Amino acid sequence: MDSLSENNQLVIVELRNSYLTESEINQKEISISTAEISTWNLHSVLSSEIVRIQLERNRLIRESSYFRGLLTGNFSESSQDCVSVEWNAETFIDVLKHIYGCSLDITVNNFILLLEAAIFFGVDALLLECKTWLTKETTTKWLPSMQMDLEFVINSWNFGFDHAIDFIPELCAGYLARNFMWIISSSSFVNIPYKLLYHCVEHPHLTVDSEKCLAEAILVWIDSNKVLWQCSDSNTKYDCPEILQKVRLTLLPLDFPAGKRRNLYFSKLAEKSIHAILSMIKDPSTRQASKDAELHNIRIRLTKYTERIVLSGCPQITLASLLLSVLPSLWNMDPLIRKQYEESITDLDNLQRNPSRISNFPILPFEAVQEVDISKCPGLRVEAVIQCFSKSFPSLRRLNASHCFQFGVSTLFDLVEKCPLVEEVDLTADISPALPTLEATTSSATEMYHDSYVASYFKKGGLLLSKLTLEGRNNIIDLGLQSISTFALTLSSLNLKGCTSVTDLGISRLISQCENLKSLNVADTYFGRRSISVLISDILRLKDFSDAYDEHKHSSSLAFRLQELNIEGCMSVDATSLMQLISATYLLKSMNLRKTSLNDDALNNFMGSSLKSLDVSDTMVCGVSLAEIVRRNPDLKVLKARGCRNLCDQEGGDQLHIELKRNCSLEEVVFGWGFPFNSMETLGAAIKSLKAITVGLGASLGEYGLKLLLKLCPLLESIVLYFQVISDDVVINLLESVRCLQVMKLCYCLGDLSPVIFQCSVPNLKVLNLERVTPWMTNEDLVNLTKNCKNLVELSLSGCALLDSDSQHIISCGWPGLISINLEECGGITSNGVSSFYNCVALEDLLLRHNGCGIQSNFICEASSKLPMLRKVALDLCDANEGYFHTPSYSGRSFLSIIKIARCKPQRCSFDLQHPNSCRKSVHKESIVVEFSANGLRTTTVKERV
Repeated sequence: MDSLSENNQLVIVELRNSYLTESEINQKEISISTAEISTWNLHSVLSSEIVRIQLERNRLIRESSYFRGLLTGNFSESSQDCVSVEWNAETFIDVLKHIYGCSLDITVNNFILLLEAAIFFGVDALLLECKTWLTKETTTKWLPSMQMDLEFVINSWNFGFDHAIDFIPELCAGYLARNFMWIISSSSFVNIPYKLLYHCVEHPHLTVDSEKCLAEAILVWIDSNKVLWQCSDSNTKYDCPEILQKVRLTLLPLDFPAGKRRNLYFSKLAEKSIHAILSMIKDPSTRQASKDAELHNIRIRLTKYTERIVLSGCPQITLASLLLSVLPSLWNMDPLIRKQYEESITDLDNLQRNPSRISNFPILPFEAVQEVDISKCPGLRVEAVIQCFSKSFPSLRRLNASHCFQFGVSTLFDLVEKCPLVEEVDLTADISPALPTLEATTSSATEMYHDSYVASYFKKGGLLLSKLTLEGRNNIIDLGLQSISTFALTLSSLNLKGCTSVTDLGISRLISQCENLKSLNVADTYFGRRSISVLISDILRLKDFSDAYDEHKHSSSLAFRLQELNIEGCMSVDATSLMQLISATYLLKSMNLRKTSLNDDALNNFMGSSLKSLDVSDTMVCGVSLAEIVRRNPDLKVLKARGCRNLCDQEGGDQLHIELKRNCSLEEVVFGWGFPFNSMETLGAAIKSLKAITVGLGASLGEYGLKLLLKLCPLLESIVLYFQVISDDVVINLLESVRCLQVMKLCYCLGDLSPVIFQCSVPNLKVLNLERVTPWMTNEDLVNLTKNCKNLVELSLSGCALLDSDSQHIISCGWPGLISINLEECGGITSNGVSSFYNCVALEDLLLRHNGCGIQSNFICEASSKLPMLRKVALDLCDANEGYFHTPSYSGRSFLSIIKIARCKPQRCSFDLQHPNSCRKSVHKESIVVEFSANGLRTTTVKERV
């Protein structure tokens, strides 16, 4: 150390580690030299209270502006051989290592510490390395599991903002903008500073699945930080509406602003959004919008990072909206070229009739997009949309086009040809109420148009299609299925639920080509013996299967490979065929046999042990057989056994309860016969994770059982009770104790309920069904209900005889976001016609029966024109003020899918023989069902009430 004074080339830095506690100090002082930096014992260094470090003076001066000023300036330390520093020892050692060229491992745990040290000591090279590290971490594409912790991003932004380090706020805002869908799922999202959130929302790389996701996230943040807004000065620049105004109101699904009309922060914007959406529906032309710079408000947010696009429920979205979103900025083009494109886009009808013209547009490819949801978008013509998608989304894997009427089999071929990478397609439609199980009196079809079922149309593509959902597509016939079999080889999931126009033969021919089939849903179809014969036949040698299955009798059958099977309501399946099918299945994880000829003999033939979901409702199984299935399937999460009268056997019922308690952790149950008041106590631990329960006819839980249920199941989200004995105490306890409750249905329950049940606040409740349980309900009670259940989206009331025409206004103003309204025998709600319900602009399902003879004859046509999302309407001729209803033509149906009109007939009371005309009441006679599909219109009359 004597040489220090002689050559003045070395200096001692005395590091005082004041951050150590007494228990962490191993020695008072330690001396080390940078000449031996690679061999330092870090444990000894970091556990010393004072660390004396010998360094090269010139190197320290060259690399650190702090030491340059300290050792070369006018400070007293400049002439000394020793300077003192008080800093976190580990961080300061890392700084020295960096100065001396050692590799540095920057992580989320030490980034801010190193950055702070780099700034304080003026080590520009370290500052640059920190910037490089953060740049890489915030711009590299990571898997969700490898994303940076949100708290780290927030802390980094705060540090950068407080210390005026410009690159940090910019990088953090960009990172959050690109990963917005990930951050909104984090519990730390509400901790994001307002300025950071604002910059994130403004960022050009903001990537969201939908505009709704953005609006919801902002509202969640505001609601969690509302104390900040209530306490802030009125002149503060942190104005809540300012960030909400960044939401593109014309791109929201209609049900979102409709449901936010009563929101404290969004009500004004909600009205503005609804007005804009309805205006766009009336006039889909973009001429006026094209005058706005960048056509900002009607362009869908797309970035090179976008992977998923959700436009579901947006009736205002047209082909023009899509094109404007995938084109370069029109305002950067030559004025003449821009004018040509604007004229082409605004001529929407011509463009949709000639989708090939889309190829003339300079469409930008968004390579990252893999999923698009255009469900419930009546403004889109799918042929033109497919042409657009083929150019703009070349990596498209999944398409949801449910409730798109124009989508036929020929359109499906067009899709898989032009988008050859598509793997999943969902074409769900509303299932016909005139199911095969109902007795039809007459049936007629008008305005029918035939799809082009030509297999030769198929040229290429479809070789990757693995999941196809055709649920409710009753316009598809056997010839359509035959065409689909062209690419059946790759199908692993097929959903034909409610496809009532296909036969057992057509289904059997299709599934015989599906060698990789693992999921089959043929509920409510003519699926029968032919199809079962195909499933159980030894028609293939399965590949990639373990030798453990070689000895299984049906190991080479399609049925053996199935993991999901739904044959609910397939009345063409006899007991023998069903037994053969069940005995061939072994790997099933989900099995739905509801409303089939299932009995104990058939169920006992199921040898599988992988079931997670089982539905045997409305069958003849008994408790002993069901208990055996439960015993062999310990992973069972969902069990539905409502309407099984044979479960009443006490011995079998006890066995079932014991096996459930011993083996299962249930999440959803549906019970009926065979579940007495002590069932909940017996099940115990098996239902502690329960989220949904339905208790039907035959079960008798009683007040004790229901109270115990609420105590044992704190996670309940849905509770449905039929024919149960309930009371005010039970309902109030339910509403107050189950804070996650989203669905409550009380149907035909016994007991004395009073208006006091409507005094409980249930903010999370979405679906409410009160069927024949509140006959005393008045408008005042209805007002209380709207105040305490503010977020309902589905309302069903029946038997509320004291309600009147004013109730319409209460319902529509209290719940403007309703998408489903079912009112039956509710006093005189419709005695003066229907008008207030038009305020519920997002209505999709409307049932009004026996609520007063005042509904005008043109109501269906008027409602479909004023309610753009309306798909299902159910009325009764008893309520028609002129005795009839006009039904729209196929071309004038708007978005309507199903119309049900019930017809009643008078019936004389059998007990009043002296005055036969004085005691007459209306009873159901028949139902007229009008259905609109891609192929036209079908009218069916059925005896049952649907």
